[in-house]
Amino acid sequence: MQDLLDLIEKRFGERLEAPQDIAKGVETIRGLLDHRVIRRFSDKPVDMAMLRLLCAAALSSPTKSDLQQGDVLIVADAEKRAKIAGLLPDQPWMAKAPALLLFLGNNRRQRQIAEWRAKPWPNDHLDSFFNAAVDGAIVMTTFVVAAEAAGLGCCPISTIRNHARTVSDLCGLPAYVFPVAGLGVGWPADPGYMSARLPMAARVHVDRFDETAIRDKVDAYDRRRDGIFPYRQQRDEARFGRAEFYGWSEDKARQYATPDRADFGAYVRGQGFRLD
Repeated sequence: MQDLLDLIEKRFGERLEAPQDIAKGVETIRGLLDHRVIRRFSDKPVDMAMLRLLCAAALSSPTKSDLQQGDVLIVADAEKRAKIAGLLPDQPWMAKAPALLLFLGNNRRQRQIAEWRAKPWPNDHLDSFFNAAVDGAIVMTTFVVAAEAAGLGCCPISTIRNHARTVSDLCGLPAYVFPVAGLGVGWPADPGYMSARLPMAARVHVDRFDETAIRDKVDAYDRRRDGIFPYRQQRDEARFGRAEFYGWSEDKARQYATPDRADFGAYVRGQGFRLD
């Protein structure tokens, strides 16, 4: 138990009390607390049998109303992989990952079932898209947990959505199916690094949402994180200048000061969804 508390302190910068009873699941919890960012992989391939096993674990995850709207697309074709990697030149590590998967939201199957069973579909609104997106995200998260338990490393690729239409066409995604994120998977070439997180006091709420002293908590986190893993460069210096101190909050403020993925709503509508 002591090592779990040590990992929590390393990740969040605070010491928690030990729970009364944690006889089961310690190894799983330890793996989650020690999750690392992995973007460097060995040349050892990840065979299809392993990927299918991990998909089975991932698809055993919770799903909204048993609708099972999270799907997995394994990009095995080398030419297709190269085309997807070419869309993301600022992420060269992705091309070197032994396996690439796309996690999908699939609201198409539910609509097909309604048609097959001659039932109406009055739920053509935002919640249909949202439910499928959440299911796809849960499947991906569970896949990552299973993969790390097997000794693999993973890194999600949200920038797949920067090219959602191109990726959809390349992978033959029909109406009401869309990419939630990609995932690079492989055997780690190094231990990776633990990314410090905001303090739990900023993100865990009891009974009601509480942002008391949130700015102070974020400022303290900026300083703590800078002492562990400082940013190597500052975003968009030509536009914003060079900050005397450059922490997480400055980086994220700059990141979202530029329009990004503004066409995703149009893509989602193009896949048939109504978002009202």
